[in-house]
Amino acid sequence: MRRTSLLLLVSALLFGLTPDDTASAQVRSAVNPIIWADVPDPSVIRVDSVYYMTSTTMHMSPGVPIMKSTNLVDWEMAGYAYEVMANADALNMRNGQNAYGRGSWASSIRYHEGMFYIATFSYTTGETYVFTTEDIEKGPWHKESLGGLYHDPSLFFDDDGCVYLIYGVGDIRIIELTPDARAVKRGGISRVLIPNTGGIAGDRFYVPGEGSHLYKVDGRYYLFLIVWPAGGMRTQLVYRADSLDGPWEGRIVLQDEGIAQGGIVETPEGDWYALLFGDRGAVGRIPYLVPVAWEDGWPVFGVEGEVPDTLDIPTDGTGVSGIVASDEFDGDDLGLAWQWNHNPVGRLWSLSERPGYLRLTTGRTDPSFVDTRNTLTQRTFGPESAVSTALDVGGMNDGDVAGLGLLAEDYGFVGVKKEDGTTSIVMVTADGGEAERVPLEEDVVYLRAEADFRNQTDRATFSYSLDGVRWIPVGDTLRMRYTLDHFMGYRFALFTYATATPGGWVDFDYFRFRRVE
Repeated sequence: MRRTSLLLLVSALLFGLTPDDTASAQVRSAVNPIIWADVPDPSVIRVDSVYYMTSTTMHMSPGVPIMKSTNLVDWEMAGYAYEVMANADALNMRNGQNAYGRGSWASSIRYHEGMFYIATFSYTTGETYVFTTEDIEKGPWHKESLGGLYHDPSLFFDDDGCVYLIYGVGDIRIIELTPDARAVKRGGISRVLIPNTGGIAGDRFYVPGEGSHLYKVDGRYYLFLIVWPAGGMRTQLVYRADSLDGPWEGRIVLQDEGIAQGGIVETPEGDWYALLFGDRGAVGRIPYLVPVAWEDGWPVFGVEGEVPDTLDIPTDGTGVSGIVASDEFDGDDLGLAWQWNHNPVGRLWSLSERPGYLRLTTGRTDPSFVDTRNTLTQRTFGPESAVSTALDVGGMNDGDVAGLGLLAEDYGFVGVKKEDGTTSIVMVTADGGEAERVPLEEDVVYLRAEADFRNQTDRATFSYSLDGVRWIPVGDTLRMRYTLDHFMGYRFALFTYATATPGGWVDFDYFRFRRVE
């Protein structure tokens, strides 16, 4: 039986609905945000009838997540541009270094003459990379470095065969690339494209103009940017010109609840949309779909200047299941929803050493949850979401800590600590340390973390169970807080680390995700 049919049957049995009732309940109008999870800096293209979107990945590995959709609303994971961006101490969490808040930032995805291109840059490595492939979902991907750091790059293939990269903050610059977009062209264009781009929105800024996305529509060039005026909100700008040489004229196209930064795309029917994001507290920076109309050669964002709450697009609700996923760990590899915190160590995790379980083994000593490698993560999801897992701690060494966490600078977790030959359930927060300790005699314990992002409540609670049925709250409420040090929404995380002797292991039986509307 297909999964959808099974869900309809379960709904009918639980709620007394007929099959016709449940079928109609599956089709509804889309709502904003289209994904209530951390998917910032979206860049979007359409190839025939399929849309592809890339997003910022920061310190996570694999990196530059690629998502696909057929309606701009129901997105699912399709792959990543790279498994490991670089073999650097910060990305490997070696020698006291880490890549929190850095890693790789805003990407630009383009499709040109049968080839997919993704450009991204990294303040960790000081490089800008261009990834190319003919098969965006299966790869392989080819990586080239452009030999310099180009902030918030936008790839652009012009009609005359020239290829450019537009980038920068405040003064937006343009450089010319080779025709294959794999290198900076010697003797090519390199100059300021538009100076002082934020000037049309004020004179004092938190962000003076960045997030470039360049397009050509009906023979005219359009450069989309964001600016953040001091005391104001993140604001979407557009500049237009008949030639790259200018003159350029600009205007504000959206100033609504800080929703800005991203690209535009045309549907097969000729409708236009912008895919932007809004800062929404601890869950992260979440994407909104904004209708775009054209008047006198200018794009007009939103409905009467506002981002609509609902969209005239039917949806089946896969905005959740396409981005995050439960996992029974009974496959040969991890699903696309998973990302490691920094580069993983392959020999220290396994799905085969104990079939049906994820085994994590410690390979060194670490002082805390945020210092350990091989922490496996998925996004949290609003308005409320929860994860439960079953943890077998029989292989732990003295000094080991393992469990289920909410990963961010102000983290919290529920887990098991082994100390002086005894094991205890502990709840720990970054600011308060160990909030509660409960003796544990069994090898298997069930753990649960629940996160509430409704109206930016940004609170999380933890609980444990000895039988998987009766849950007992443990520790304090975690006050979640989005910080620029990590620059990412909270992540559910499975982890273990050693504080004394490496080589211990733990087995996770499953990862079960639940969202509350």
